[in-house]
Amino acid sequence: MDLDLAQVRAFVQAAEELHFGHAAEELLISQQALSKRIARLESTLGRRLLDRGGQGVRLTEAGQRFLEPARQALAAADVAVAAVLDTHRPLRIDVWGHLYAPMRTLAQVATGEPRLELGHGRDLPSVITALLHGDIDAAFGRVHAPLPAGLTHRLVRLEPVDAILHADHPLAHAPAIRPVQLRDGVLWTPGALHRLDFLHRFAMAFGIHQHAEGANLGLDHFLDDLAADRHRFSLLPADIPLPPHPAIRSIPLIDPTPLYAWSLLWRDNGGHPLLDTLTSAFVTEAERNRWLEHDSTRDWLPERHSTDASALTTS
Repeated sequence: MDLDLAQVRAFVQAAEELHFGHAAEELLISQQALSKRIARLESTLGRRLLDRGGQGVRLTEAGQRFLEPARQALAAADVAVAAVLDTHRPLRIDVWGHLYAPMRTLAQVATGEPRLELGHGRDLPSVITALLHGDIDAAFGRVHAPLPAGLTHRLVRLEPVDAILHADHPLAHAPAIRPVQLRDGVLWTPGALHRLDFLHRFAMAFGIHQHAEGANLGLDHFLDDLAADRHRFSLLPADIPLPPHPAIRSIPLIDPTPLYAWSLLWRDNGGHPLLDTLTSAFVTEAERNRWLEHDSTRDWLPERHSTDASALTTS
């Protein structure tokens, strides 16, 4: 059975929009043409993929099963075309987790590489969407489950995290802090806590029940908001250079030391010739700087596989 990729693309767009008019606009075709393409695909497959009724558009059971493989088929087709027509295109890579400064690590690995085109994904879900659509070739940031089928990630750096405190916080002058000592403080987050996986899991693991949140408007604004209440604290990677701020202290966390995990993320079928080069550069830099060192007796990772040291080099 041969599939018409234009029909598959019409189905995928309609399945993602759940609105035929919006899908047709995205594909720059008429709604009638979109409906015909989907009808022909359904006829070829002998299965109804989408239902249109009073409640709008919804996927049938067959449509739900077909959607992810259809996305992968389109991505593979795009890769095949790019291999012939677009061999000199830069590798498009998004980063996220901007407050934690992912560009520090990426710049260290990709120095001198003129064929990287950098984007700025908002968060992991938006980056996943861009990858599945083929809008980018790779992404760099903190990955956590669940990931959709068709994506691969490799852990490349485990970065120790410090506590960032108000200068008048009761622990502000300690040489080091244990995470459980922060239990009575107020965790300050740049966004809703339930959407910040690392901080959310840290709070649950160490019994921190009080938190306050604001908008992520950059590091300077983050520190100003943190300084508004002497009971507030937050977490930042230890290597981030903090701007001078008289009301802020940065103190190491020990027993255990939280580790922030950075990963490279890409589609299973790869596609861009620079992807292997970039992956190898990360591996080399990780070995040189001992980025993946981990001791489960002294370090903390929120990921379930964190106690398996061998998994850290292969995930």
